[in-house]
Amino acid sequence: MRRALFLFLFASTLSGATLRDDVRAYRIRYEPAIVEELKTFVAIPNLASDAPNIERNASALAQMLRRRGIEPKLLRVEGAPPVVFGELKTPGAKETIAMYAHYDGQPVAGQPWTTDPWTPVVRDGFIYARSASDDKAPIIAMLAAIDALRAANVPLRANIKFFFEGEEEGGSPHLGAILDKYRDQLGADLWLICDGPVHQSRRQQLYFGVRGVMGVELTTYGPLRPLHSGHYGNWAPNPIVTLTHLLDSMRDDDGKILIEGFDSDVRPLTDAERTALAAIPDVDPQLRDELALGRSEGTGTVAERVTAPALNVRGIKSGNVGANAANAIPSEATASIDFRLVPDQTPDGVRAKVEAHLTKLGFHIVHETPDAKTRREHARVVKVEWEGGYPAARVALDDPHAADIARRIESFTEQPLVRLPTLGGSVPLYLFFDKLHTPAVGLPIVNHDNNQHAANENLRLQNLWDGIEVFAAVFAER
Repeated sequence: MRRALFLFLFASTLSGATLRDDVRAYRIRYEPAIVEELKTFVAIPNLASDAPNIERNASALAQMLRRRGIEPKLLRVEGAPPVVFGELKTPGAKETIAMYAHYDGQPVAGQPWTTDPWTPVVRDGFIYARSASDDKAPIIAMLAAIDALRAANVPLRANIKFFFEGEEEGGSPHLGAILDKYRDQLGADLWLICDGPVHQSRRQQLYFGVRGVMGVELTTYGPLRPLHSGHYGNWAPNPIVTLTHLLDSMRDDDGKILIEGFDSDVRPLTDAERTALAAIPDVDPQLRDELALGRSEGTGTVAERVTAPALNVRGIKSGNVGANAANAIPSEATASIDFRLVPDQTPDGVRAKVEAHLTKLGFHIVHETPDAKTRREHARVVKVEWEGGYPAARVALDDPHAADIARRIESFTEQPLVRLPTLGGSVPLYLFFDKLHTPAVGLPIVNHDNNQHAANENLRLQNLWDGIEVFAAVFAER
């Protein structure tokens, strides 16, 4: 049957069919098999800290490459999940493209999934499972694109390297060490980062930068033990109130960061980047309607807003509410915060500015849980627990390799490409610059409304089909 399909597709090429026709014909014929390969892959639990299942994922990936004649290698450093690596060499190629995706995923514990996250379900044109979109679908799409081109007898235009990481959702703590150790194998002219969603307008996008990220938890303190709010209210300081005022001093209701000098080292947008932003479809009204938002923060579109640094309060913990609420002053309160950084901010710079802000407010900063003596001696104590982080990165819009990718995609899809200067999310792109001295841009394929990192993560199957075609356009000689 595959031989018959090959002959049909080859004949269609000779009769003037386009590359998109060829790839689409293959995809339509083999849709069930492509979906089955994705379902089998996403059925393997993939939390980075779950070493046995991560190894199962890596083994499954290696088998996928091997079935396509690509000899897999497991790139290892101590304490890290393996990177699954493969390479397709093209005789006479003048360019090498490295394709990045990650095979680990977010935790599912405590999330209200409608169906089991490890039992993929196809329903109404979507597949529901953890990592169906973030980030296993791009892996399946790029491998299916290779299959489609081979079936149509279309040669590759470049050497293609595949680099599948296993701990991106854990912050990629070992990625730098892997890039250092295997530098000689990882040389390329361009890295394509196939993580993140397509534009909210559903148009294909190429992102030229990402924001950096870092996290911190702030804990404020009240009485040594919870106190009756009737007997001690208005006398014993309430740590929740202290914490909420502290947060108000750091960020206003419109998203503006109030920490002195926080944005002093932010790299201004170029004229080309501003022009690109102006050309991006305005999806804000659609998004506000979809998300039931009566307003959005600040001025400017969502694409413009994500080019600025951000402070997000991702959670507050103290006391209880509802049926468990007690008329008491709690002993402590904790806020969990993530910062999104833009070029040229650094994690060290952010840490210094935040702690200077806390000191200016009169807080005594500790980095371990304070003892009773410390709490007695200082009117305001805050425990600051920093998480690891990394800086932002951005490639110039006129980078020649990225510009060639953009041209190929636009020619293939016959639609204007969304050129996004900065993706709102964070990926450690800076490492490809720092370690390999290679530009890296993002080519995502999954739907923007995919519930990534949340319950009922999903992939719109049409995005998978479109992604196969887009990757074929990147790989193909014609």
